[in-house]
Amino acid sequence: MSQIEHDSPIKTPKQLITVVALAFLVPIVIIVLLSQFVANIRSVDKDSPAMSHEAVAKRLKPVGEVAFAEVGSAPARADRAGEEIYNSVCSACHAAGAAGAPKFGDKGDWAPRLKKGQKLLVEAAIAGVGKMMPPRGGNADLSDLELERAVVVMANSAGANFAQTGQPAAATPAKSAAPAPTISDGKKIYEAGCIACHGSGVAGAPKAGDKAAWAPRLKAGVDAVYASALKGKGAMPAKGGNAALADAEVKAAVDYLLGLAR
Repeated sequence: MSQIEHDSPIKTPKQLITVVALAFLVPIVIIVLLSQFVANIRSVDKDSPAMSHEAVAKRLKPVGEVAFAEVGSAPARADRAGEEIYNSVCSACHAAGAAGAPKFGDKGDWAPRLKKGQKLLVEAAIAGVGKMMPPRGGNADLSDLELERAVVVMANSAGANFAQTGQPAAATPAKSAAPAPTISDGKKIYEAGCIACHGSGVAGAPKAGDKAAWAPRLKAGVDAVYASALKGKGAMPAKGGNAALADAEVKAAVDYLLGLAR
């Protein structure tokens, strides 16, 4: 039987030595490389700024955040001009000088008051003056700035030269027809102006809700009360001193007052 010959890649002693050497060196090199790789990872974990608590927290932060707005909060109301406050509130007494109120434009009435200066006059308007004038003219919604503007308008009408603080531009009246005022509107009109006299019964004005004071007026009839409110009567000027009110608005305020006395 013939012998089967096997070819081997190792044909010389030098080749054999090379293979044996590589068999030892290759595993050692792989182990060294792996050790350096692990050491580098540990070094990054410890020393790199990218692995600091702040950097990690920043990377983990959600992409978006949910913000909750307060429900039902109303936008801030802009302070109104002095002329508007005077017409809607102060004129109820100051237009005709009711209950000793210094009359608009009357230098004699205002002279002793002007001597006190702007600051003291504004403080008096805010706090009220005895039983004659309620705090803030009877309208608690008025801001200090609005009161100051109205005081300046009245004082300057009588010859003062008080400084006006940031008067806003006068509002342009709406041209479209407004719906007929309701009892609810009448209440707002009362609280904005009529309350200055009718809230406490100043100068003989029938006090709101006082059935005895309103009884003879109810007996005279609604139309008679309307006429008095529109044209004025005694110490009360026409339309309560607020000429800007429409007839329907005056009647709505009257309806509200009569409803309180029934």
